[in-house]
Amino acid sequence: MGRLKDKVAIITGGAGGIGIATAKLFLDQGAMVVIADISKEALEKASLEINHGNLSYCVVDVSKPKDNEKMVAHTLDVHNRIDIFFANAGIEGTSKPIAEYPDDIFDSVIDVNLKGVWYGCKYVIPKMKAGGSVMITSSVAGLKGFAGLGAYVSTKHAIIGIMRVAALEFASNKIRVNTIHPGPVNNDMMRRIEKDISPENPGEVLKGFETTIPFGRYVDSNEIAQIALFLASEDSKMITGCMHIVDGGMLTN
Repeated sequence: MGRLKDKVAIITGGAGGIGIATAKLFLDQGAMVVIADISKEALEKASLEINHGNLSYCVVDVSKPKDNEKMVAHTLDVHNRIDIFFANAGIEGTSKPIAEYPDDIFDSVIDVNLKGVWYGCKYVIPKMKAGGSVMITSSVAGLKGFAGLGAYVSTKHAIIGIMRVAALEFASNKIRVNTIHPGPVNNDMMRRIEKDISPENPGEVLKGFETTIPFGRYVDSNEIAQIALFLASEDSKMITGCMHIVDGGMLTN
């Protein structure tokens, strides 16, 4: 029997690497999954890759309240319940010092990474079944500073506050709320960050990041999916309000 048998999960950022890996694992464990993302084309491509009868998708801009309400309505229409919410959507912004950071990009990062989590918690959690689980993707950047990534770092710190408040406010329904803090993940976002930092030598940026990781490599999306599965399952039924670091020892270095 799967660890998520008959559970219904929403995954935002569902067309990205972590979202796809998590959707596959949840489906393998018996869940019904709704992936949400801003691009219909990306969602269609992800759906073809995942290729499972218990998967559906919803085009959602997480920074818009109405889109979050639409996502909830879609899930309830299709499955009549919500047990698991993985607030995983996020963007990196750009790599610039604070004094030079473009205001419009700062606003975009705040809209997606911070408001997107806020609206998700506001509109999804009240509709969840008692005993459900919420996971929010933060980052090692939510626990330390990284020069040049001010907007990203700020939002990843801020959503820890949302997690802690939500863990308290929804505890009466035994709904668990936790954050996941990946180190650098071997995905498209890190390729963009590497190229943004050094357009001429992104490979050197990758090597530089790896030297800060005691295990000597980036995290794989499947490794994030495994901690998401643990937090979504009954194995974590007494764990709430906590930060879960998956970084190969980066923060100990």
